[in-house]
Amino acid sequence: MVIKDEDVAIAAAQAGAAVVREMYGASLARFDKSGGDFATAADIAAEKAILDVLRSARPEDAITGEESGRTGASGSERMWLVDPLCGTLNYAVRTMLVGVNVALRSGSTVDVAASADPFADEVFWTDGNRAYVRRDGVDEQLSPSAESVLVDVNLDPPFPNAPRFRAVRLLADEGFVERFRPRVVSTSLAVAWVAAGRRAAYVTDGDLRDSVHFASGIALCRAAGCVVTGIQGQPLHTGAGGLIVAADQQTHAALLALVDNQLSSEQWKESVGDQPGR
Repeated sequence: MVIKDEDVAIAAAQAGAAVVREMYGASLARFDKSGGDFATAADIAAEKAILDVLRSARPEDAITGEESGRTGASGSERMWLVDPLCGTLNYAVRTMLVGVNVALRSGSTVDVAASADPFADEVFWTDGNRAYVRRDGVDEQLSPSAESVLVDVNLDPPFPNAPRFRAVRLLADEGFVERFRPRVVSTSLAVAWVAAGRRAAYVTDGDLRDSVHFASGIALCRAAGCVVTGIQGQPLHTGAGGLIVAADQQTHAALLALVDNQLSSEQWKESVGDQPGR
């Protein structure tokens, strides 16, 4: 029997989610990383569970895990991108806002992906054609909607486009608060929520190419029919980088205008500062 890639992704995400759920609330060892970031014993154990599934089902594929780095065949055109616990700080302080992300890059594209919510016992998944959420073994097709007007903004570093653009400044923009309601949940599970119609949009800065955090959510949103671009409306992974993913064109256009306002304001400051006598 041939096992489909999407079934492997779902099984791997569920295996990681089971570990995250089981270890929740325990006193966990922490392992410091760069920039004040850290992993917990749950991150390590969940990644091991995910990798066990992937290596068993797809031994010829390469894997990049957030905690273990790249392993497997060096020349493989197929790379699994694994984020075993997205929202580690939330988890460490006993906040049930985390995701488990597994995505497959084949060549230059990521089509197959799964993002599991360990505490809602849901798996958002895509085969590259459609996106679904699985609950109690039943799949429901995802349908984006901007009706909630909730927009998640990622405030975590790095900020490669600062000072010209900072996502945090969107929260103080009058145009933003007139149209949207900000949310900051600090897990890329919120990207999957855009595909599911639970968020109107998601905004982040950063270089997201081969990102173990965002590859799964981006694939879900593309398959669901969301608008997915960089922060200046450019094709993803080009130019200024970053991400705006929106449920519809109107929401995307509104957010793009707010970003443009911020960039134009900064450019104006720079031009004034260059004038003689200033």
